[in-house]
This record gives sequence, structure tokens and C-alpha cells, in this order.
Amino acid sequence: MSSASSTTTGAAKPSSTRANPANKWEAAADWTDGRLGIYSLAKANLRKIFPDHWSFMLGEICLYTFVIIILTGVYLTLFFKPSMAEVVYNGSYVPLKGIGMSEAYASTVDISFEIRGGLLIRQIHHWAALVFVAAMLVHMMRVFFTGAFRKPREINWVFGFLLLVLGMFDGFFGYSLPDDLLSGTGIRFMEGAILAVPLVGTYIQMFLFGGEFPGHDIVPRFFTIHVLLIPGIMLGLLVAHLILVFYHKHTQWAGPGKTEKNVVGMPLMPVYMAKAGGFFFLVFGIIAAISAIATINPIWAYGPYRPDQVSTDAQPDWYMGFSEGLIRVMPGWEISLWGHTLNLGVFIPLMIFPLVLVAIAVYPFIEGWITGDKREHHILDRPRNAPVRTALGAAWISLYLVLLIGGGNDLFATHFHLSLNSITYFVRTGFFVVPVITFIVTKRWCLGLQRRDKEKVLHGRETGVIKRLPHGEYVEVHAQLPQKDLHTLTAHEQNQPIELPAQADENGVARKAGALTRTRAKLSRGFYGEGSQIPKPTAEEHHEITSGHGHH
Repeated sequence: MSSASSTTTGAAKPSSTRANPANKWEAAADWTDGRLGIYSLAKANLRKIFPDHWSFMLGEICLYTFVIIILTGVYLTLFFKPSMAEVVYNGSYVPLKGIGMSEAYASTVDISFEIRGGLLIRQIHHWAALVFVAAMLVHMMRVFFTGAFRKPREINWVFGFLLLVLGMFDGFFGYSLPDDLLSGTGIRFMEGAILAVPLVGTYIQMFLFGGEFPGHDIVPRFFTIHVLLIPGIMLGLLVAHLILVFYHKHTQWAGPGKTEKNVVGMPLMPVYMAKAGGFFFLVFGIIAAISAIATINPIWAYGPYRPDQVSTDAQPDWYMGFSEGLIRVMPGWEISLWGHTLNLGVFIPLMIFPLVLVAIAVYPFIEGWITGDKREHHILDRPRNAPVRTALGAAWISLYLVLLIGGGNDLFATHFHLSLNSITYFVRTGFFVVPVITFIVTKRWCLGLQRRDKEKVLHGRETGVIKRLPHGEYVEVHAQLPQKDLHTLTAHEQNQPIELPAQADENGVARKAGALTRTRAKLSRGFYGEGSQIPKPTAEEHHEITSGHGHH
């Protein structure tokens, strides 16, 4: 019994003992790691490899500007009063003294002129918001044009899209908080759009404003949405977005040694983190410099909001110009039924705006369905090698620019001495024509670049050296491309269009393809069929030419 007891006691002892902590900080670290597993988690992820390319910095700008927005926003909330209670201004800005205004407007003026550094923080906050949305849009366009949204990143594309849309609307709510004449005009515009929604428009308007416009609750409600609701959702989406980037590993451009199963680049720690830290302060410094030099949204020049006044230069921030352009150029159509009026001039643009956004959100799923491609993709496409996708993206950008002109038609008319009606008719026509022309030109441009790449692979690059052949012919000497460049120009895949199933099975029984199947096959031919891609050179063609047959 004593022997068994001794054996049991000995088995309970650990096979090896850990050295005692050197100090209390190491002891605290051991205690924390034993409960949270931070060391093993960090060891597994801090050496994660990230590829190095300037275009990947666009996503980092989004992250850094979001951090700047949060930091400056916290500072501003310490002094801003989200109230529409009427007060009489008696601050240091003389032109506004004795004028009645809301507490929201008065506190914003005080932040600008009374609080030390308040005006600079306001400017940084507003400029960072503009840069954030711009960086989000450019980042998404980079992802779109390079095909980085393909499996397994479709969900991450949706997360990024939601971040962009939420950023746009949060920018609108924040822009509206000062209750100045310019932002009040924008809120009135939004109220009119909401009222144009059939059946539920008046209920939504009463829910938001708490009564007839302008009401007494719109600024407090916008404040809650702006600082709490939307940022909280965005923070959750941002964390999920970054987690998926880590989980799926980063995409990379084609090159020697790069495959769908590896990542060539630098480790997260210490190289990438050091670069990222420096880049954060660079972004912060540039935004701070712009904010110190270029004034944006000088609310003291506009004055407090009054429903009977409209600011002459009332324009939305650029990212909302799409929606306003739709409404400005839409004909003022109305339908009256059973004593009710349906304002189609506002309702139709209000429906087109979200439909365009939804089309962007679901595009990865549409392309995956059309092409039937179910493989994982970690190597990026060069935009020229996906002509239809690139042309679609360029067409969307052209549509946005046309409608942005429509959203500022009055400023274009006054600054360029043009007729307002002429600009409106141009935008109405351009809405249908410009995207089509842009699609055709961009697609042909991509095909031309593919042909140029093929010529470079087969015949090399031009050296500028002229050589005379024995029989008197003059030719330019071409130099063969390095293997690295040859790999980059030929690494892309060229898928074949989906073919319709045979009209009869093996027993001769007719089977007709459904409308959905025929549509998918037709769209697939549009993506990959003849006229949508240039066959890339084969190894046999390259060998035949470079071996002396037809190569100089």
C-alpha cells in the first residue's frame, strides 16, 4: 500500500518545473497568459506574412482615418451640446452677438472660437471623415478591379461595402449636427426625400423629427445615431473585416514564387508594424496640415439655421452628390390617385440610389454565378486581364461623376458660365449614354493592352537599336524580357465560357435549357467568349519565335 501510494504521489508531480519569475512584472505576465493564452496567440499571428505593394496601403488609410475620427470625435463630444433649445449668443464672435440660435449651433461656435484647439480638432474631424470615405471608395475599387473579392472573400467584400455605406450616412449625420444654415438645408432636403416614400414616408418623418419640420428632437437623435449607433456597428464590422483578412491571408500580385497556397512578403512583427506605425503618423500629419491650411464648413459664415432661408452654395459632401444629382435632374413627374400625390420626381431617384448600391454589394456573388468558378483565389488579376469587369467598374465611376455634376449643376452653371438647363439635359442624357460609352472604350482599351503584353512576351521589348540584315533589310533589335516579367505577363488564367447542355440526352430525349441557364451561358460568353479576351501566348509559341524563327 505504501508503495502504491508513493507511486501515485510521484505521478501527480509535473515532469518539468518552470523557472520562477524574475520580477513581479514577469509574474503578472505569466498569470495573465495562463488565463488568456495571449503568448500562444501572439506567437501564432505576429509572424504572419503580409505582401508589400503600395495599393495595399489604401486599406490602411481607411483604418487610420477611422482612428483619427474616433479620437477627435471623443474630444468634440466633451464640449458639444446636442440640444435645439433656443439661446441668444453672447460669445466672442461679434457678427453673431445677440442672434437667437440653438444650443447645438452656439456650442459649435464656442468650440471654434472659445475652446483651445477646438477649431483645429473640428477641421481634423471633418477632413478625416472626407478622406475616410474617399479611401474606402478607392480601396473597394482596388479590390473590385483586381478581383480580390472572389472566393473566399465575398463576405469580407460585403463587410467593406457596409462600412462604406455606414460611413457615408454617418458623415451626413455628423455634418448636420451644428444646425447651421448649410446643414439645415441638407436636412430639409432629406426630409423631402423621406416624405416622397409612399405609405410610410410620413411615419418615418415623424419618427425622425418628432413632429413637423424642423421639430425639436432632430439634433439629439442625430447625435445619438452619429456618436453611438453607427460607430458601434462600424467598429464591429471593422474588427470582423480585419479578422477575416488574417484568417484568409492577404491577396498578392502574381510573380515568381507566388502561388495560391503561399504569401510572399514581410512578417507582421516587427517589419510591417514598424512601417504601419510610421504610415499612421504620416496620414495623421497630412490631415492635420490640410486642416490647418484649408478651412472646411465655416459655420459662423453661414449663420444658424432658419427654415425661411437657404444658403446659395448649399451642396452635399461629395460622397452624397450621387443621390442629390439623381433628384436634381429628374423631371418633376407626379401622379395623383384618390386624393394622394406620388412625387415620382423624388421617389424614382430615391429607389435608384439604393439599387445601385445593392448591385455593388452583391456583384461578387453575381460574377461567381456567371462564371461558375468555385475555386479559392489569392492571386490578384491585373485589370486589363478582366476586361468586362474592369469596364463595368469604369462605367459605374463614370455614372457617379455624371451625377456629381448634376448634384452641383448650379455651381457648374455659375462658375463656367453655362446654362443650368443645358447642364441638366446633359446629365439626363449622360445618365444613359456615358456609362455605355465608357464600358465600350474601357473594354477595348483592356484588349489593346492584352495584345501589347502578348507582343512583348513573344517578341521582347524594343531596344531602339537598328540592325541591317545581310540582304539589306533594316530591323529593330528586340531584347527578351526577364523571366520575372514573362511570368507576370502570363500568370493569369483564361477561363472558358459555360456551354449550354446538349439539346437531347443520350437516349435522344429532348431537354430544353431553362431561361436562367440560357441567361447564365450568354453572360458567361460575354465575360470570357470571343471578343472579351485575347488568348495569351503559349510556351510553344514563345519557344518557336525565340529559337530564331521570325525573331530578330
